[in-house]
Amino acid sequence: MPGEMQPRGYVPQYGAGQSSGREPANLGDILERVLDKGIVIAGDIRVNLLDIELLTIKLRLLIVSVETAKELGIDWWERDPWLNAGREQLERENKQLRDRLAALEDGRSRTDAPREEGHA
Repeated sequence: MPGEMQPRGYVPQYGAGQSSGREPANLGDILERVLDKGIVIAGDIRVNLLDIELLTIKLRLLIVSVETAKELGIDWWERDPWLNAGREQLERENKQLRDRLAALEDGRSRTDAPREEGHA
């Protein structure tokens, strides 16, 4: 009860005494909310020695779903050459194979045409 003295070292249970009427969120609910709404973590790390800056690391972390990122105009992974290595080559090979297949099909349709008698 509020105002009642508790024994020394007493630690109340998490959520004890709260009557918000909400169910505790499980990990899936939290993850869904974070990916839907997003979370931004930003920070800087500086390493100095005798007032001389040796290293600065700027951290910017955005955690969202792919759909939310695209809504925000973030789609760097689609243009990153490291992540898309070989994509252009695969597209070229695919086009070449389609062209060869079309040429083979055209050649077959010509050879499949009924032959006239006397022409072997």
